[in-house]
Amino acid sequence: MSNVLSAFCAVYGPVKSWRFGQSLGIDPIGPVSTCSFNCVYCQLGEIQQKISDRRLFVPTAQVEQDLKPFAPWAVDIITLSGSGEPTLALNLGEILTLVKTMTRKPTAVLTNGTTLTDPQARSELAIADRVAVKLDAVTPDQLRRVDRAVPDITWANLWQGINQFRREYTGFLAVQTMLLTPWSPTEQDTYIQLLQELQPDEVQLNVPTRPKPLTYQLEARGNHEPEGCPYPVQVLKQVQPQVLVALADRIQAATAIPVRMPPHLAEHWQNANTDDV
Repeated sequence: MSNVLSAFCAVYGPVKSWRFGQSLGIDPIGPVSTCSFNCVYCQLGEIQQKISDRRLFVPTAQVEQDLKPFAPWAVDIITLSGSGEPTLALNLGEILTLVKTMTRKPTAVLTNGTTLTDPQARSELAIADRVAVKLDAVTPDQLRRVDRAVPDITWANLWQGINQFRREYTGFLAVQTMLLTPWSPTEQDTYIQLLQELQPDEVQLNVPTRPKPLTYQLEARGNHEPEGCPYPVQVLKQVQPQVLVALADRIQAATAIPVRMPPHLAEHWQNANTDDV
Protein backbone atom coordinates (compact mmCIF):
# COMPACT_ATOMS: atom_id res chain seq x y z
CA MET A 1 0.00 0.00 0.00
CA SER A 2 2.91 2.36 0.71
CA ASN A 3 4.10 2.09 -2.92
CA VAL A 4 0.62 2.89 -4.17
CA LEU A 5 0.33 5.86 -1.78
CA SER A 6 3.66 7.27 -2.95
CA ALA A 7 2.18 7.82 -6.41
CA PHE A 8 -1.08 9.19 -5.00
CA CYS A 9 -1.78 12.89 -4.47
CA ALA A 10 -4.23 13.65 -1.68
CA VAL A 11 -4.99 17.11 -3.10
CA TYR A 12 -6.87 17.66 -6.37
CA GLY A 13 -8.56 20.43 -8.29
CA PRO A 14 -9.51 23.17 -7.90
CA VAL A 15 -13.00 21.94 -8.73
CA LYS A 16 -15.81 24.27 -9.77
CA SER A 17 -18.60 23.55 -7.27
CA TRP A 18 -22.12 24.94 -7.62
CA ARG A 19 -22.41 24.67 -3.83
CA PHE A 20 -19.10 26.16 -2.69
CA GLY A 21 -17.51 28.04 -5.61
CA GLN A 22 -13.87 27.26 -6.43
CA SER A 23 -13.02 24.33 -4.18
CA LEU A 24 -9.69 22.61 -3.60
CA GLY A 25 -10.24 18.94 -2.87
CA ILE A 26 -8.62 16.91 -0.09
CA ASP A 27 -8.90 13.14 -0.40
CA PRO A 28 -8.31 11.42 2.98
CA ILE A 29 -9.23 7.97 1.59
CA GLY A 30 -6.49 7.22 -0.93
CA PRO A 31 -6.15 5.45 -4.27
CA VAL A 32 -8.54 2.60 -3.41
CA SER A 33 -12.12 3.87 -3.36
CA THR A 34 -13.59 3.10 0.06
CA CYS A 35 -17.09 3.88 1.28
CA SER A 36 -19.96 2.63 3.40
CA PHE A 37 -22.25 3.34 0.43
CA ASN A 38 -22.01 2.15 -3.16
CA CYS A 39 -24.46 4.63 -4.66
CA VAL A 40 -25.94 3.69 -8.01
CA TYR A 41 -25.00 7.16 -9.32
CA CYS A 42 -21.48 7.41 -7.84
CA GLN A 43 -19.24 9.56 -10.04
CA LEU A 44 -16.26 7.37 -9.11
CA GLY A 45 -17.79 4.20 -10.53
CA GLU A 46 -18.21 1.04 -8.46
CA ILE A 47 -16.71 1.34 -4.98
CA GLN A 48 -13.78 -1.03 -4.53
CA GLN A 49 -13.76 -1.41 -0.74
CA LYS A 50 -17.10 -1.34 1.08
CA ILE A 51 -16.67 -0.92 4.84
CA SER A 52 -18.28 0.92 7.75
CA ASP A 53 -15.41 1.00 10.28
CA ARG A 54 -13.00 3.93 10.53
CA ARG A 55 -9.36 3.39 9.55
CA LEU A 56 -6.21 5.33 8.71
CA PHE A 57 -5.81 5.63 4.96
CA VAL A 58 -3.66 8.64 4.05
CA PRO A 59 -1.23 9.90 6.71
CA THR A 60 -1.73 13.51 7.78
CA ALA A 61 1.92 14.20 6.93
CA GLN A 62 1.26 13.23 3.31
CA VAL A 63 -1.72 15.57 3.12
CA GLU A 64 0.54 18.37 4.38
CA GLN A 65 3.22 17.61 1.77
CA ASP A 66 0.67 17.36 -1.05
CA LEU A 67 -1.01 20.62 -0.01
CA LYS A 68 2.15 22.77 -0.02
CA PRO A 69 2.54 23.05 -3.83
CA PHE A 70 -0.98 24.49 -4.12
CA ALA A 71 -0.11 27.59 -2.06
CA PRO A 72 -1.36 30.33 -1.89
CA TRP A 73 -4.61 28.34 -2.19
CA ALA A 74 -6.47 30.87 -4.34
CA VAL A 75 -9.82 29.17 -3.85
CA ASP A 76 -13.05 29.85 -1.96
CA ILE A 77 -12.98 26.74 0.20
CA ILE A 78 -11.11 23.48 0.93
CA THR A 79 -13.38 20.43 0.69
CA LEU A 80 -12.78 16.93 2.06
CA SER A 81 -14.35 14.38 -0.24
CA GLY A 82 -12.50 12.43 -2.92
CA SER A 83 -12.48 8.67 -3.40
CA GLY A 84 -14.94 7.61 -0.73
CA GLU A 85 -16.52 8.55 2.60
CA PRO A 86 -14.14 11.05 4.28
CA THR A 87 -15.38 10.45 7.83
CA LEU A 88 -14.10 6.86 7.62
CA ALA A 89 -10.61 8.38 7.94
CA LEU A 90 -9.42 8.12 11.55
CA ASN A 91 -7.33 11.28 11.07
CA LEU A 92 -10.25 13.39 9.81
CA GLY A 93 -9.91 15.82 12.72
CA GLU A 94 -6.14 16.09 12.27
CA ILE A 95 -6.53 16.83 8.57
CA LEU A 96 -9.19 19.48 9.10
CA THR A 97 -7.10 21.19 11.77
CA LEU A 98 -4.01 21.06 9.53
CA VAL A 99 -5.86 22.50 6.53
CA LYS A 100 -7.36 25.35 8.53
CA THR A 101 -3.96 26.20 10.06
CA MET A 102 -2.07 26.02 6.76
CA THR A 103 -4.49 27.74 4.41
CA ARG A 104 -6.66 30.00 6.61
CA LYS A 105 -9.49 29.00 4.28
CA PRO A 106 -12.96 27.76 5.27
CA THR A 107 -13.35 23.99 5.19
CA ALA A 108 -16.20 21.73 4.10
CA VAL A 109 -16.85 18.00 4.31
CA LEU A 110 -19.20 16.01 2.08
CA THR A 111 -20.44 13.01 4.06
CA ASN A 112 -23.02 10.26 3.89
CA GLY A 113 -23.47 10.44 7.66
CA THR A 114 -22.94 6.75 8.32
CA THR A 115 -20.26 7.26 11.01
CA LEU A 116 -22.20 9.84 13.00
CA THR A 117 -23.41 7.42 15.67
CA ASP A 118 -19.74 7.53 16.78
CA PRO A 119 -19.11 10.47 19.18
CA GLN A 120 -15.47 10.74 18.06
CA ALA A 121 -16.45 10.98 14.39
CA ARG A 122 -19.03 13.67 15.22
CA SER A 123 -16.47 15.63 17.23
CA GLU A 124 -13.90 15.55 14.42
CA LEU A 125 -16.44 16.43 11.72
CA ALA A 126 -17.59 19.41 13.80
CA ILE A 127 -14.20 21.07 13.16
CA ALA A 128 -15.36 21.77 9.58
CA ASP A 129 -16.98 25.14 8.84
CA ARG A 130 -19.51 23.54 6.50
CA VAL A 131 -20.90 20.03 6.35
CA ALA A 132 -23.11 18.65 3.59
CA VAL A 133 -24.73 15.38 4.65
CA LYS A 134 -26.35 13.07 2.13
CA LEU A 135 -30.04 12.17 2.51
CA ASP A 136 -31.16 10.29 -0.59
CA ALA A 137 -33.40 7.86 1.24
CA VAL A 138 -36.41 8.32 3.49
CA THR A 139 -37.04 4.58 3.86
CA PRO A 140 -34.88 1.48 4.39
CA ASP A 141 -35.84 0.29 0.91
CA GLN A 142 -34.54 3.49 -0.70
CA LEU A 143 -31.32 3.17 1.28
CA ARG A 144 -30.90 -0.33 -0.12
CA ARG A 145 -31.78 0.52 -3.72
CA VAL A 146 -30.18 3.96 -4.18
CA ASP A 147 -27.30 4.22 -1.72
CA ARG A 148 -26.64 0.48 -1.44
CA ALA A 149 -25.31 0.79 2.10
CA VAL A 150 -23.14 -1.93 3.61
CA PRO A 151 -25.28 -4.52 5.44
CA ASP A 152 -24.63 -3.33 9.02
CA ILE A 153 -25.98 0.18 8.35
CA THR A 154 -29.68 0.68 8.99
CA TRP A 155 -31.78 3.68 8.03
CA ALA A 156 -32.81 4.20 11.67
CA ASN A 157 -29.20 4.35 12.90
CA LEU A 158 -28.19 6.58 10.01
CA TRP A 159 -30.92 9.09 10.86
CA GLN A 160 -30.11 8.89 14.59
CA GLY A 161 -26.48 9.83 13.89
CA ILE A 162 -27.37 12.73 11.61
CA ASN A 163 -29.84 14.04 14.18
CA GLN A 164 -27.30 13.83 16.98
CA PHE A 165 -24.72 15.68 14.89
CA ARG A 166 -27.21 18.46 14.15
CA ARG A 167 -27.80 18.97 17.87
CA GLU A 168 -24.07 19.32 18.57
CA TYR A 169 -22.82 21.14 15.46
CA THR A 170 -22.57 24.93 15.42
CA GLY A 171 -21.41 25.31 11.81
CA PHE A 172 -23.35 25.42 8.54
CA LEU A 173 -25.22 22.17 7.86
CA ALA A 174 -26.66 21.37 4.43
CA VAL A 175 -28.70 18.33 3.43
CA GLN A 176 -27.78 17.09 -0.05
CA THR A 177 -30.30 14.92 -1.87
CA MET A 178 -29.90 13.21 -5.24
CA LEU A 179 -33.23 12.52 -6.93
CA LEU A 180 -33.11 9.62 -9.40
CA THR A 181 -36.85 9.12 -9.89
CA PRO A 182 -39.90 11.19 -8.91
CA TRP A 183 -40.85 10.61 -5.30
CA SER A 184 -44.37 9.63 -4.31
CA PRO A 185 -46.46 12.15 -2.31
CA THR A 186 -45.89 10.00 0.79
CA GLU A 187 -42.10 10.02 0.28
CA GLN A 188 -42.15 13.78 -0.21
CA ASP A 189 -44.20 14.23 2.97
CA THR A 190 -41.74 12.07 4.92
CA TYR A 191 -38.77 14.00 3.55
CA ILE A 192 -40.31 17.32 4.56
CA GLN A 193 -41.07 16.00 8.04
CA LEU A 194 -37.43 14.92 8.40
CA LEU A 195 -36.24 18.37 7.32
CA GLN A 196 -38.59 20.00 9.82
CA GLU A 197 -37.09 17.82 12.54
CA LEU A 198 -33.47 18.35 11.50
CA GLN A 199 -33.67 22.07 10.63
CA PRO A 200 -30.58 22.23 8.38
CA ASP A 201 -29.34 25.60 7.17
CA GLU A 202 -29.86 24.62 3.53
CA VAL A 203 -31.26 21.87 1.30
CA GLN A 204 -29.30 20.98 -1.85
CA LEU A 205 -31.33 19.17 -4.49
CA ASN A 206 -29.57 17.54 -7.42
CA VAL A 207 -29.86 15.03 -10.25
CA PRO A 208 -26.99 12.83 -11.53
CA THR A 209 -25.54 15.19 -14.14
CA ARG A 210 -22.06 13.70 -13.87
CA PRO A 211 -21.58 10.41 -15.73
CA LYS A 212 -20.79 7.18 -13.89
CA PRO A 213 -17.54 5.47 -14.97
CA LEU A 214 -18.00 1.80 -15.83
CA THR A 215 -14.95 1.04 -13.65
CA TYR A 216 -13.43 2.98 -10.75
CA GLN A 217 -11.59 6.11 -11.90
CA LEU A 218 -9.55 8.24 -9.49
CA GLU A 219 -9.66 11.12 -11.99
CA ALA A 220 -13.43 11.31 -11.51
CA ARG A 221 -12.89 13.01 -8.13
CA GLY A 222 -12.99 16.37 -9.94
CA ASN A 223 -15.18 17.85 -12.66
CA HIS A 224 -15.80 15.49 -15.54
CA GLU A 225 -18.37 15.53 -18.32
CA PRO A 226 -19.72 12.78 -20.62
CA GLU A 227 -17.95 14.33 -23.61
CA GLY A 228 -14.20 13.84 -23.77
CA CYS A 229 -13.89 11.36 -20.89
CA PRO A 230 -10.82 9.16 -21.46
CA TYR A 231 -12.68 6.18 -19.95
CA PRO A 232 -16.08 4.55 -20.68
CA VAL A 233 -18.99 6.08 -18.77
CA GLN A 234 -22.69 5.56 -18.28
CA VAL A 235 -24.89 8.65 -18.58
CA LEU A 236 -27.68 8.21 -16.06
CA LYS A 237 -31.31 9.09 -16.71
CA GLN A 238 -32.54 12.22 -14.98
CA VAL A 239 -35.91 13.32 -13.68
CA GLN A 240 -37.47 16.26 -15.47
CA PRO A 241 -36.49 19.69 -14.05
CA GLN A 242 -40.11 20.44 -13.16
CA VAL A 243 -40.07 17.48 -10.74
CA LEU A 244 -37.26 19.10 -8.75
CA VAL A 245 -38.91 22.51 -9.04
CA ALA A 246 -42.16 21.17 -7.57
CA LEU A 247 -40.31 19.50 -4.69
CA ALA A 248 -38.28 22.65 -4.00
CA ASP A 249 -41.49 24.70 -3.86
CA ARG A 250 -43.04 22.24 -1.41
CA ILE A 251 -39.95 22.27 0.83
CA GLN A 252 -39.76 26.05 1.01
CA ALA A 253 -43.49 26.45 1.59
CA ALA A 254 -43.52 23.88 4.40
CA THR A 255 -40.19 24.60 6.12
CA ALA A 256 -38.85 28.02 4.99
CA ILE A 257 -35.44 26.31 4.67
CA PRO A 258 -33.47 27.71 1.69
CA VAL A 259 -33.21 25.32 -1.26
CA ARG A 260 -30.36 25.32 -3.79
CA MET A 261 -29.93 23.48 -7.09
CA PRO A 262 -27.27 23.41 -9.82
CA PRO A 263 -27.48 26.46 -12.12
CA HIS A 264 -29.23 24.70 -15.02
CA LEU A 265 -31.95 23.48 -12.65
CA ALA A 266 -32.13 26.70 -10.66
CA GLU A 267 -32.90 28.52 -13.91
CA HIS A 268 -35.99 26.33 -14.42
CA TRP A 269 -37.05 27.05 -10.84
CA GLN A 270 -36.59 30.80 -11.26
CA ASN A 271 -38.50 30.80 -14.53
CA ALA A 272 -41.34 28.76 -13.01
CA ASN A 273 -41.68 31.16 -10.11
CA THR A 274 -41.52 34.18 -12.45
CA ASP A 275 -44.28 32.69 -14.59
CA ASP A 276 -46.48 32.41 -11.50
CA VAL A 277 -46.17 36.13 -10.70
